[in-house]
Amino acid sequence: MADTSKPVYLKLRDIIAASILDGQFAEGDILPSVRAFAAEQHANPLTVAKAYQMFQDQGLVEVQRGVGMYVAKGATERLRTLERDDFLKNVWPPVLRQMQRIGLSPANLLAGEEA
Repeated sequence: MADTSKPVYLKLRDIIAASILDGQFAEGDILPSVRAFAAEQHANPLTVAKAYQMFQDQGLVEVQRGVGMYVAKGATERLRTLERDDFLKNVWPPVLRQMQRIGLSPANLLAGEEA
């Protein structure tokens, strides 16, 4: 289920992050231009620029003026660490609470068992 409360720029950031982590964009690869990505995602270019700025602020992309944005060296591992930390801090705790409410242990879940 998609998080409809999440701001659009964060949803776009998640799409870019997944593309890097999934290997669609390797370190050194150029990312789509702001306008191209905005058109592809049916988003406002300023919103895409905000998502891209987050990556730049985190050192995950490098900008070459007049050329474009490139995935920075080491970005995949840094991004993986950031995503793992976010998962453990923000995603996992409510999932674990829900599992506890319904009597499903992490061990049962991993084993594919109901309880």
